[in-house]
Amino acid sequence: MVAHSRNGVDDRSPDQTYGSYLALEEVLGAQRPRSDEHDEMLFIVIHQVYELWFKQLLHELAELQRQLAAGSTAHALHTLRRVLKILEVIVAQIDVLETMTPRQFTSFRVRLEESSGFQSAQFRELEAVLGRRDEGAFAHYPEGSAAREGILAAMSRPALYDSFLRYLAERGYPIPVEQLERDVRVAAASVPQIQQVLLSVYTDDGGPAQVAERLVDLDEGLQEWRYRHVMMVRRTIGDKPGTGGSSGAEYLRGTLFQPLFGDLWAVRSRL
Repeated sequence: MVAHSRNGVDDRSPDQTYGSYLALEEVLGAQRPRSDEHDEMLFIVIHQVYELWFKQLLHELAELQRQLAAGSTAHALHTLRRVLKILEVIVAQIDVLETMTPRQFTSFRVRLEESSGFQSAQFRELEAVLGRRDEGAFAHYPEGSAAREGILAAMSRPALYDSFLRYLAERGYPIPVEQLERDVRVAAASVPQIQQVLLSVYTDDGGPAQVAERLVDLDEGLQEWRYRHVMMVRRTIGDKPGTGGSSGAEYLRGTLFQPLFGDLWAVRSRL
């Protein structure tokens, strides 16, 4: 039962139910297959769940940036652990999707028409929060659309790595001023001075080093999801073009092995 209270006083509406609180009528009515093929329902549910997790990741990463700005190492680590667990769930969903054979997918694929996972505005916004800065992330969204504006807004704010560097500066590490005041609308580049600071962070082996390692875990987790996604697409459609004008597996392969936090990887050989 869902309960709410203020100051210890039960303030539940007599009309509030589990279903109404979770808006289950809307959620469970949002699956609208366009064919009679059995497996189309699975395809829809998996991708809707992805979008819900993307929404939660955006929610958590915004909180993480606030925690880093406040210098709260313990809370930042807690949020990072949650983000990593969500990534594990997202990767595990591919196991479910791979129970669908290529023939089963082909049976309803034509119904997707121009729709494609490439069009996920939330994932593009997530990439922006994690540091992506290029026009390709929003170019195909119409001018003035909510999707385009959301991605552009994320690209105009400090990325997670910027928040991490400012957090280190507040902890007394000598982050160059030009890095703290850089144009956040441009992708961060690897900087030898930053790498030298990170070596000191790891040598000190305190809370900031733990945050750094969890960021590496985040980077690795996203790369794992990308790899599994590529292999799932290859397994399902081979080298056929993707829907929505994408090149399918070929496009996805191009996203692999592009680290989010280059400096954190660059220092590995010097530790």
